[in-house]
Amino acid sequence: MNKIKKLLTPFFIIIITSQVFAKDAPSSFADLAERLMPSVVNISTTTTIITNTNPFPGFKFPPGSPFEDMFKEFGEPQKRKSAALGSGFIIDEKGIVITNNHVIQDAEDIVVTVNGEKEYKAKIIGKDPLSDIAVLQIISKDKFTPVILGDSDKARIGDWVIAIGNPFGLGGTVTAGIISARNRSIGLSRYEDYIQTDASINSGNSGGPLFDMNGDVIGINTAILGKSGSIGIGFSIPSNSAKKVVSQLIEFGETKRGWLGVRIQVVTKEIADVEKLDKPRGALVASVAEKSPSDKAGIRAGDIIIEFNGTKIKEMKELPKIVAQTEVGKTVDVKIWRNKKEITKKIKLGRLETSEDFKEEPKKVETDILEIKSLKINVRLLNDKDIQKRKLPKKTTGLVITDIDKDSPINYLNINDIIVEVQKKKIKSIKDLEKIVEAALKSNQKTILIAIYNNQNQRRYIGVKLD
Repeated sequence: MNKIKKLLTPFFIIIITSQVFAKDAPSSFADLAERLMPSVVNISTTTTIITNTNPFPGFKFPPGSPFEDMFKEFGEPQKRKSAALGSGFIIDEKGIVITNNHVIQDAEDIVVTVNGEKEYKAKIIGKDPLSDIAVLQIISKDKFTPVILGDSDKARIGDWVIAIGNPFGLGGTVTAGIISARNRSIGLSRYEDYIQTDASINSGNSGGPLFDMNGDVIGINTAILGKSGSIGIGFSIPSNSAKKVVSQLIEFGETKRGWLGVRIQVVTKEIADVEKLDKPRGALVASVAEKSPSDKAGIRAGDIIIEFNGTKIKEMKELPKIVAQTEVGKTVDVKIWRNKKEITKKIKLGRLETSEDFKEEPKKVETDILEIKSLKINVRLLNDKDIQKRKLPKKTTGLVITDIDKDSPINYLNINDIIVEVQKKKIKSIKDLEKIVEAALKSNQKTILIAIYNNQNQRRYIGVKLD
């Protein structure tokens, strides 16, 4: 008998353990869907599109020509109405609706259908293209059924979710699935932290809600992967990312985001090695806008921001989101890694929406081309024409790459890229570059740090392995 007990004990432990961690799938979503449907709206918009049908724009028949009246209408711009469909959801009984900005972009008329029945006209309270969020107001004195913006940070991969929306204009449609992934970036907007779901999302679902099993909105359905329709990969803006944008749009009609005034890039392993940083982390400052909050606080190109306002920056993409969500005018502590040590700067944040671009200043023209044998490239000095044409920052100095050998250690760069720094030292002449590279080679240094402006005029740091 004791032997049987010993054999059965592990079996019971396995059963109990599996019951603790596994949850049964919902037997039905019907009750939840029925409760939520009155809060989800279908949105239709109308936009006027002007097209020019004249194959010879600017051409006119001479006055008195017999063809003048015949082709008069043919040459004039033609106007036509274009309709678009989307989804949204109500967050206030007075009829405040959240949707995507791209759903109502350029719309002249907006009609909101509630619970698939009654139609109302709506107006835009505010919209934000950077996060692709818009807030509408239904024009009516009726009271509506709102839903709650929940806590998306509590949503876990594998949790059940349902999406309700207006796919292909079919009206209130419910689909179910799970959260497939978190923190996705797909290159659609500046601030991305998407929830990925396999709940079926199609054209027309944009702006609709993604609900958890409590009926709280944890995401705003925004994008799908695949041109032909849902393939089980859809993306939603997390509710926690949307809350501050929505509240600002309701209060001010616009957003007020914090602004540092830096262009940043990823800290690679090579860059971390050169900077003697323990591991690749933080955000590397590629350039600093003149008279920006960072410029006034003494932040320099080449600094690595490793902590912002008490939050450690693990990856470069985390910084823009954290800064944008910080109050404009607030003074924050920013920890940076400079010259192989950590220092702290106090920065008073500006406002992104009112920030200015860099200003440019002409420079002297010098066009002599010389070879840098150590890097196997040809370069010339940056001149005023380059600065005017490429709209480079004030006081920029550097060398324009004119030719690159196939076996150059920087053969992955492009002709017309501009080398502006090597080992954190500004390059003002061709001799500057030669001396720094030669000194690195003599010291048996395996990697050097080069700062460039690429062909898109973006300032970037590159770790270069020397032969």
